[in-house]
Amino acid sequence: MLGHRALTVQDYKTILKRRWWIIAIPAIIFPIIGYGITYLVQPQYVSQTLVLVEQQKVPESYVKAVVTEDLSGRLASMKEQILSRSRLQPIIERFNLFANGKMTMDERIDLTRKNIGITPIQSEIARTNGLPGFFISFKANDARTAQLVCGEIQSLFVNENVNDRRADAEGTTDFLKGQLADAKAKLDEQDARLAKFQQTYMGKLPGAETSNINMLTTLNTQLDAATQALARMEQDKSYAESILAMQLQSQAATSPEHSGMAPQAEQVELQQLLAQEADLTARYTDDYPDVVTVRRKIAELRQKMAAAPATSALASPTTPKPTDSAGVQQLRAQIRAMDLGITQKKHDQADIQTQLRMYQERVAASPAVEEEYKSITRDNQTAQAFYDDLLNKMNQSKMATDLENRQQGETFKVMDEPNLPEEPTYPKRPAFVGGGLAAGLFLGLLIVILLEYLDTAVRSERDIWAFS
Repeated sequence: MLGHRALTVQDYKTILKRRWWIIAIPAIIFPIIGYGITYLVQPQYVSQTLVLVEQQKVPESYVKAVVTEDLSGRLASMKEQILSRSRLQPIIERFNLFANGKMTMDERIDLTRKNIGITPIQSEIARTNGLPGFFISFKANDARTAQLVCGEIQSLFVNENVNDRRADAEGTTDFLKGQLADAKAKLDEQDARLAKFQQTYMGKLPGAETSNINMLTTLNTQLDAATQALARMEQDKSYAESILAMQLQSQAATSPEHSGMAPQAEQVELQQLLAQEADLTARYTDDYPDVVTVRRKIAELRQKMAAAPATSALASPTTPKPTDSAGVQQLRAQIRAMDLGITQKKHDQADIQTQLRMYQERVAASPAVEEEYKSITRDNQTAQAFYDDLLNKMNQSKMATDLENRQQGETFKVMDEPNLPEEPTYPKRPAFVGGGLAAGLFLGLLIVILLEYLDTAVRSERDIWAFS
């Protein structure tokens, strides 16, 4: 009478007593069926291995690691590489995985991927946000196959880590080599530019101003000394020429063909003017008014004396004659030597003036040269600093590469080798038995409810009232 009236607890007890066998039969049969099914389902065995991450064995204060990518990212990248078709197909063919004759290679590869498990171990104690290690598992129909395939995948991870770190280190080193070569070429170009500039502006570079000014002072002193020496030499020559003229006049006076010599007074006056000129030029320059006046008087007196009959005898005082006395010849030789000395002194004076102009140009050009020199040296220093920085990084990268080649960097250490499963992980018999029991109970209750709902038999007074 289920569904025709409200049922009480006593009603449920009555139904259970009347129809308990309907619930009990499926509850007994279905667990037996579930247990039997476990023998029909192909078992699945899981082999697992633990891989720990060992940190760099050499302190980073000595050798800095080139590979700085987070381990989680590298592990994800390695997982994608290892789960690729090119890596899995040889393993599938070697161990003949899932070879039931009905599956294509693509389906077998997909199934193999699903049966591979990579489980990172998160630990804040080992490293901040780091991975102390990870588990690798593989599920197969055979325990030995699961163990062997798990070992293969573990080897792939270990070798892939070594190869990836080595490739990254070598790639970094190769990149730095190229950059270092470019930096060296630029530095050589800057060095050549600086050397050419220093050669072109030798003596005008910054730092040479003091020496140039000191040299200018020295050259001015030398020029003053040369000018004074030249003036004295010219005075001595003029004096010697006056003495020679007097001796020639004296010599001409004794000669019958030279009776008309210049008066003795003019000779005395000429000697006085020459002595006065020597005294003035020793104290003043050639532009001094008194010096100019005395020299003009000497020139006028000599012009006047030249108009005398003794002109032909005095026309060339330095030209030797056979009739010259020993004193005259000696004076002529002295005058010739003075002429040579004056010529040499004028040459020295010209050299000093040339050097003066050169050093004056250097001092005048120093500001502009200094500005350009600063620009060149700044570029050179920048190129040198960049080259030194790259060279330092290059050396560090070489050490890091050597560290990876020696496998002294971050490595994967197999802590637990792949185990040989003793029992399958699927199917689990208790689970199948429990599932059969739950299914039997559910089916029995469903049948009881359906039968009670369709049953219209009157069994009590309450049933009569329910149908009336």
